[in-house]
Amino acid sequence: MIYYRKATFADVDEIHDLIAGYAAQGVMLPKPHSTLYEALREFVVAVDVESKKIVGVGALHLTWNELAEVRSMAVHENYSRRGIGSSIVKKLLEEGQTLGVKNFFTLTYRPEFFKSLGFTTTTKESLPHKIWKECIDCPKFPNCDEIAMTLE
Repeated sequence: MIYYRKATFADVDEIHDLIAGYAAQGVMLPKPHSTLYEALREFVVAVDVESKKIVGVGALHLTWNELAEVRSMAVHENYSRRGIGSSIVKKLLEEGQTLGVKNFFTLTYRPEFFKSLGFTTTTKESLPHKIWKECIDCPKFPNCDEIAMTLE
């Protein structure tokens, strides 16, 4: 059984390891511990009741007026295809709606997953310039190969 909750300081190492595994495969961008600590309030984690281990993670980053990014989505490979990622995204969208977010976006290497949740592909150029402030630190800047998707 899986339960979902907001992340805590005690979760940072597990979140880091989960993201780092996908980053090593080139399907996610790495997140240093310092970034995870700074953004901790953005994260929702999925926890396996038996093992008490974090098996999924995602974040909602507020970027601009009524605009937020769903990011840092990762589910442990042993728990994939169980609806954990979808549940995390739905919880993030609910949280965003509570805050007044009207438009969501993601930059992803897994467009099929986000399409199944109602996101549609768009051009990166259609997104506000404000969202690119963190891209300067990305190892792929300025040659981003992620796919931009939005949900209104």
